[in-house]
Amino acid sequence: MTEQAKKITKKTSIGDVIKQHPEVEPVVKKYFGAGCFTCPGSKTEDIAFGATMHNVDPEVIIKELNDVIEKKKANN
Repeated sequence: MTEQAKKITKKTSIGDVIKQHPEVEPVVKKYFGAGCFTCPGSKTEDIAFGATMHNVDPEVIIKELNDVIEKKKANN
């Protein structure tokens, strides 16, 4: 699988995003709050579910997450 194919989607688990891309921490805190990092549900809940629970459009979060990841890749 190529790096480009690993983009964050609605079905990506919040826990996987946090674990694989620590640079997205500010975005996760912005939309889900700091509690997301210790919440057991974040390990299994996907971005779409978290967005619904926090009344946010998942596409907005996904775009910001992918933008941060792409920016980091470009700077490496």
